[in-house]
Amino acid sequence: MSETPSNTLQYRFDGPEEAPVLILGPSLGTTWHMWDRQVPELTQQWRVFRFDLPGHGGAPAHPAGSVTDLAERLLATLDGLGVQRFGYAGCALGGAVGIELALRHPERVASLALIAASPRFGTADEFRQRGVIVRSNGLDPIARTSPDRWFTSGFAAAQPAITEWAVQMVRTTDPGCYIAACEALASFDVRPQLAGVTVPTLVLVGSDDQVTGPAEARTLVAGIPDARLAVVPGASHLVPVEQPAAVTDLLVRHFSTAWQPAYDSTTGQLAVVAASVRPAPVAAPVQPAPLAEIAPAAVAPTPPSGRPDAYDAGIKVRREVLGDAHVDRTLAQADEFSGDFQEFVTRYAWGEIWDRPGLDRRTRSCVTLTALVAGGHLDELAAHTRAALRNGLTPGEIKEVLLQAAVYCGVPAANSAFKVAQQVIREETTPEG
Repeated sequence: MSETPSNTLQYRFDGPEEAPVLILGPSLGTTWHMWDRQVPELTQQWRVFRFDLPGHGGAPAHPAGSVTDLAERLLATLDGLGVQRFGYAGCALGGAVGIELALRHPERVASLALIAASPRFGTADEFRQRGVIVRSNGLDPIARTSPDRWFTSGFAAAQPAITEWAVQMVRTTDPGCYIAACEALASFDVRPQLAGVTVPTLVLVGSDDQVTGPAEARTLVAGIPDARLAVVPGASHLVPVEQPAAVTDLLVRHFSTAWQPAYDSTTGQLAVVAASVRPAPVAAPVQPAPLAEIAPAAVAPTPPSGRPDAYDAGIKVRREVLGDAHVDRTLAQADEFSGDFQEFVTRYAWGEIWDRPGLDRRTRSCVTLTALVAGGHLDELAAHTRAALRNGLTPGEIKEVLLQAAVYCGVPAANSAFKVAQQVIREETTPEG
């Protein structure tokens, strides 16, 4: 397989070339093989298109840091193949891509199935913390615990070969792409936009899913106008693997009725043209056509001074760098006396300085750590050590910053800083369990 361009995705087709296209999107840490048991039956009616996330399943390691980026890469791949309209089923992160497509390109999506999905996956802090773990320890801790998140305990015990397959699938993922995908999930939140998903939607969830369970599924159903819920008993997060027959049956029924009717396998004819496909081999995608332009986001009103208010940008950056939990705790402690100060910090430190384009966040963390060592501000140093890990610095790089600071700020100051940073790094980089 030749090299996949950085703005497209590794993919494969199964099924008759004349049939309408049904896309199956994978979850974080998996490959297109998670859908292997659905393919034989689905290909009786559809041309099944599966793709790998960047750095997963041997795909080239071109990290994608947002769900929008992943959706654009998928559309670029489909454009290069001549696929204009399609059905889409996605699991977890793959489901987020499906929601993004339905919101931004509803004319392309004929019908949608969201499996183990959510309009917001946990909290941003959880996924950025997972990125810190991977950056510090590699993917092995995540791989070893993946069966606990993906399968019920009974299934994992009864199916040791599948459990080991799951571990190896995560272990062979590119760490940088995994971290970028965590960042994509951290920033994904479409709760206010669900009413904009106007295509027929099946929301499917395992009854025992502890990651994105029935509560999240019901949020999707409540927000999407044309959605129905299916709960699969005895299944956890990776429900297409744990209960393949039930998932296949639900997908066949949904796409056969909500996307009328597609393909007669006995005659090989389309009853309704639901997709336009230029035949292409299963090998690497060709150079895609340019993407359709995404509608720009609404522009915030500009104050009379001619400059946008920096508070909104500041609170966004402050949360991304320090974490929602830290910011929420700090703001909750503010009162009439200190509230104006917190607003000042958010607007000027975070909105005016941290949001400037001149330095990346890794560099700003290095500068901030050094300044805090020099000033002896150990409480702030703890918070910004956590921030530095979230911003991509490794423990080894933080050590080098503090060694450099020892020369210019003094050994006693650096000695205190090392004690604080060491404790924070242990807390942040030690895998749970």
